[in-house]
Amino acid sequence: MAHLQNNQKILNRIKRLQGQLNSVEKAVSGGETACIDILQQVAAIKGAITGLTNELIEEQLTQHVLPEGYDEKELDRFLKLLRKYG
Repeated sequence: MAHLQNNQKILNRIKRLQGQLNSVEKAVSGGETACIDILQQVAAIKGAITGLTNELIEEQLTQHVLPEGYDEKELDRFLKLLRKYG
């Protein structure tokens, strides 16, 4: 997916994830952060990964799977369903 290098939205998501992971590493290494706080950070990372996954699925569908002229409303319905249950 060479076109992803130009997708600033996806790149920003990845950078935020990197920052979140670095924060968890520092919290664990420092030894002073409560476990519940680290669990909350990890839950936020899990949500961010799900968001990134959904963005990548949408890119895959629109760039490589769906034909030109696809029904955008139908795609939106599918993506809402994916976000709800994915």
